[in-house]
Amino acid sequence: MGKQYRRPPTYFDDDDDLYDIGNGPEIEKHEYYRQTPSPGLERDEEPLYSSSSRESSGSYQPMLRQSPHKRKDSISRHTWNRRARYLCLALLSIIVLFILHLIRASWVEAKRLELGPIEKPSPPKPPPWEGFEFLKRYHGGIRTLIPKNENVPEYPSETEQAPRAENNNTVQARTASSLPKSIPFDPYPDYDSESYISKYHRKHECFLDLNGLVRIPKVHYYEGNTRGFPDPVMGSHDVLGLRNDICFERFGRLGAYGYGYSVRRGGVGAGLHGDRDGADDMWLDNENVTEVNYSNIQWAKLQKTCAAKNGKRFAITSGWKSNLFQEMGTSQKHADSADDAESGDDAASDTTKLGPGSAKSNGTDANASAKKTNLMHIPRTAILIRTWWNYEYTPEDIIYLRSLVTELSLMTGGEYVVHFLIHVKDDNIPIWAEQRVYDRVLENSLPKEFRGMGTLWSERQMSLIYGGLQESFFRDLPVHGVYRGTFLPVQYFASRNPDFDFFWNWEMDVRYTGQWYHLLDKVQSFAKAQPRKGLWERSGRFYIPSVHGSWEDFKQMVRFQTEMGTDNPNNVWSSLKVTAEGGAGTPQPKADTPVWGPLSPADMLTNQNDTAPPVSYEKDKYVWGVDEEADLIVFNPIFDPDGTTWFFTGDVTGYNTTDGLPPRRAAITTTCRLSKKLLQTMHRETMLSRHLMFSEMWPASIALHHGYKAVYAPHPVYIDRRWPTAYLNAVMNGGRNGATGGARTSVFGSREHNFRGTTWFYDAGFSPNLWKRWLGYKVDNDGGEQAELAGEGRMCVPGMLLHPVKGVGMVVEGARRVKEKEEEGRDIGD
Repeated sequence: MGKQYRRPPTYFDDDDDLYDIGNGPEIEKHEYYRQTPSPGLERDEEPLYSSSSRESSGSYQPMLRQSPHKRKDSISRHTWNRRARYLCLALLSIIVLFILHLIRASWVEAKRLELGPIEKPSPPKPPPWEGFEFLKRYHGGIRTLIPKNENVPEYPSETEQAPRAENNNTVQARTASSLPKSIPFDPYPDYDSESYISKYHRKHECFLDLNGLVRIPKVHYYEGNTRGFPDPVMGSHDVLGLRNDICFERFGRLGAYGYGYSVRRGGVGAGLHGDRDGADDMWLDNENVTEVNYSNIQWAKLQKTCAAKNGKRFAITSGWKSNLFQEMGTSQKHADSADDAESGDDAASDTTKLGPGSAKSNGTDANASAKKTNLMHIPRTAILIRTWWNYEYTPEDIIYLRSLVTELSLMTGGEYVVHFLIHVKDDNIPIWAEQRVYDRVLENSLPKEFRGMGTLWSERQMSLIYGGLQESFFRDLPVHGVYRGTFLPVQYFASRNPDFDFFWNWEMDVRYTGQWYHLLDKVQSFAKAQPRKGLWERSGRFYIPSVHGSWEDFKQMVRFQTEMGTDNPNNVWSSLKVTAEGGAGTPQPKADTPVWGPLSPADMLTNQNDTAPPVSYEKDKYVWGVDEEADLIVFNPIFDPDGTTWFFTGDVTGYNTTDGLPPRRAAITTTCRLSKKLLQTMHRETMLSRHLMFSEMWPASIALHHGYKAVYAPHPVYIDRRWPTAYLNAVMNGGRNGATGGARTSVFGSREHNFRGTTWFYDAGFSPNLWKRWLGYKVDNDGGEQAELAGEGRMCVPGMLLHPVKGVGMVVEGARRVKEKEEEGRDIGD
């Protein structure tokens, strides 16, 4: 070993180079680098170093000693620098994101201001009427019958307490003598009386077979009302002349048309169970009328034969046309098959070739006879049933249609003709061009017993006939479509069949608990007796007897409201008179101007034979219009749509609207009677002037423009809840000056939900429920056959018009599965 000597220690800074001394192993270099002075070494002592050649020379050692903590401070400084960089980067990112968020918020707010304020929709509050109490005595049973003058109606009665339903254990014992006998209902004139024969030709009886053997059974009724049965809240039996002192239950009303006995006996097989006490009264003690076998009946032949036997009563001048491109003809196949009808009368076989009730020879004889005896001809009416080509007819529909044909056509001797106006929804089927196609589609569109009674039409056919109408696709609906152009096929049908004086546009979902002829005859008589003075104004309001009093009181009230005006706050929401430039204009005056004569738009056809009043409005003493047949009869008020929220108030086609929309009137639902004169004018307006309006506005507006007589018939309307009658009047007559229209507060439009509890409106919910309960079925877990047997018995109600009634599924039993050798009833088809 060499000599050892002391040498000051050498420390390396991080910034200094580390030199590799010699070629010794790496471990020596690292050991040298990590060398530090001993903590116990004194300042003046020097460490001992090896004198080996591998050790560094003293010249490489630094002159000054460095601090032992310098390396640690350098490491901390570098760590802080890295953390500062990361922190700055994070802060910069946050600032950028904040700026982008501000930019996006500014863009969203600008868009929101552009679109206007958007409020979050809150759940709508239920309408007030939903909180009213349900009425209970509509479903009273037949065992609680009492005379009408002894009945205390459950409603409307503000002071009387509603009677309670009896418990099952208090109901009278069910014995055969507990119910009175039902009575045949005969609302027809005494056709054999001297007064009738001296005025009209004699009416010949019609039958349910071609041999004149099967007599027509009559509808039966019971005297009185069920205890506590409510009165109608709108409209009146008394005003129209309808009987309200009687009631109809399902067997007496529908039994004549196959209800209540099995299919094997010729019925529909419904109503075989439940409360049947007195159900067979209409067939007992009557040798001339028995249960009718409807299995092979052909109504087309029966209608034509009946009309032929009574041909002298009508002024028939022409028959049905057959050119399918120009008109909607009846099927030639079924028209020719009617020639085979053998009635034992030569006149009958001659007349069937010309269509339903048309008789060339009888028509000539009728005209000659009328000239000799000065006997009057009876006007004829067509009942046009609106249906479509693939409609599925239920047993309940069949009963409904049988009642219409029997009560309106056969029992009147052909005064009415029931006919189907069938919509072919596939426009690609050329029904207007090919006879074989027409016959095939028509044969498949109706039940077997009604074949030969229909006329086909399509929207494409209407676009060919009424070409040139401006197409606006109002609410995405075509102008020639069935929704906007409901009356296009009706007015064209009328133009091709001028032998009919009146036309009822009738729907498949209308029901009546009373007798059809009784209803239509009284409605038409009421309309005929109405004077023209104040007629449009009266027809624009609901008649509520509990509020308005008698009909005379109502008439005078309407005159005062019209001529003097009212302080009704709803007038604030009445429409404004729009200026020619489209400005707001000025509000309407307080009083209204009564409609007196035609109220025509500027671009209406001239020389239309409009009806002008004979004297001024002030001089008339309610004389003009009395005994004048109405051109339009509707079952809802004829309201002014101007200013209302009704959806189709602006659906006007072909009119000059530079100075505003033309005068308009509307009546909800298209069930109405139209005169030949009105339909011919509608046809010319559409054909020549290219004018049209929405379906529920078109007939009433044309009548307004040309001065025709339009009448709202205030038929009885019932309601399912206990409305305060004053509040009901404020809602239903909530338009301008106490009318139904003319203001935003009108019930027609956004407030039509108030009709859901009534018996007559296009979406009423009470009418189908009431009809089903009347038939003995359970609705909302109430009623049904067992409830009738355990309680007061089946329902018995006065005549009430119901709409809509759809999809009633009758329980049908006893259908014929094999051909029986002996028929239990008489086959009337042979």
